[in-house]
Amino acid sequence: MSAFVRVPQLLAMTLSASLLASALASAQQPSADIVANARAIHAKVFSVDTHVDINPRNFSDSAPNYATGLPNTQVDLVKLAKGGMSGAFLIVYVGQTPRLDDTSFARANADAMEKFDAIHRLTEKLAPTRAELALTAADARRIHAAGKLAIFIGVENGFPIGSDITNVKKFYDRGGRYMSLAHNGHSQLSDSNTGERDNVWLHHGLSALGKQVVTEMNRLGMMIDVSHPSKESMMQTLQITKAPIIASHSAVRALCNHSRNLDDEQLKALAKNGGVAQIVAFNSYVKCDPAKEAARQGAIDDLRKEFGITATRRDSITAQITALPDARRNAYLAKQEDITARRYPSDPAATVADYVNHIDYAVKMMGVDHVGIASDFDGGGGVDGYRNATEAINITIELVKRGYTEKDIEKIWGGNLLRVMADVEKVGKQLQGTARR
Repeated sequence: MSAFVRVPQLLAMTLSASLLASALASAQQPSADIVANARAIHAKVFSVDTHVDINPRNFSDSAPNYATGLPNTQVDLVKLAKGGMSGAFLIVYVGQTPRLDDTSFARANADAMEKFDAIHRLTEKLAPTRAELALTAADARRIHAAGKLAIFIGVENGFPIGSDITNVKKFYDRGGRYMSLAHNGHSQLSDSNTGERDNVWLHHGLSALGKQVVTEMNRLGMMIDVSHPSKESMMQTLQITKAPIIASHSAVRALCNHSRNLDDEQLKALAKNGGVAQIVAFNSYVKCDPAKEAARQGAIDDLRKEFGITATRRDSITAQITALPDARRNAYLAKQEDITARRYPSDPAATVADYVNHIDYAVKMMGVDHVGIASDFDGGGGVDGYRNATEAINITIELVKRGYTEKDIEKIWGGNLLRVMADVEKVGKQLQGTARR
């Protein structure tokens, strides 16, 4: 090796070699002792998935529902219990719209409240003996000790607060314990990671209102989530915040170059802040080939142009294709099949081993005190071996195979997140106390 190899290059080479060794080890079937040890650890630690999407219709009073178990969801109370999970953040998510006006904000706020209501209905009416809303880290520990599932609420996208900062407290009072300031698309609060696609930005980070929201979330003791906002937004948040922050569901950019993932600078900055990166088991963020994906999308774009498909929303695209005359529609579908199956076929799905490679990388880059687990189940998440909450044990088995200790696993599965949550609560109390003096 040349004496002139730079330190970052050397670090990357060392990490790559370490990950290769981990991957080779994980290719072997776990021994009975490893599985038994993993099961014992999994049954003991507090395990929380920090990002699970929901549909309010699944929280109705009639069965089947989220309490009784559902056939077509990756998560519900039955699956969480079967998977040996201690709890999960159920997500109040409202999608971004291009219009940042009062009408759009009001509609989004109403949609958000419907999801808050659904989660409260679950813990207060549908299954109060099996699940309880956790508002603090201490709540979560108490609920777990009582043998119930700890249900947290996370808010994905600050868009529904509109231009009224008092809505942040309203969301907090309804149980929201983290919030991201944007989703896919720039919001009134923050730029999104999606700005990388066309290098078009709205705020170049946070808006003036977004900066106020960061301060207000600190004051309330509400965790700030940076998984969807842009890197510039995250770095500005770190300059303002007085509390640790989280990335509720992101993976490692060095292993999958996607704008939703965190690069080394972000991982290090998050660790320095005392925060935590909840590594997400989302196939296209765990395993990707950006060049191939760009080529495939370019070919699809050309195909749509050739056939006059002008819509941009998935349902509208499907409607336009369906409306084509039979011969044209069949020709379109044949060419689409050629692109996706012959010219640019999908790679094999990511596995639990691929996923834990991201955990390994983050641990080596940040330290074991700053890494956690998220699925994005029922929002597109899942890898082979971890397709729903019942398969959570497979992550613990993989961690044990790679030499993680029980203490390490306790931190990764939930301890780190609860530590950050408690730290954020403490900062909020301090700031509120200072304001009263």
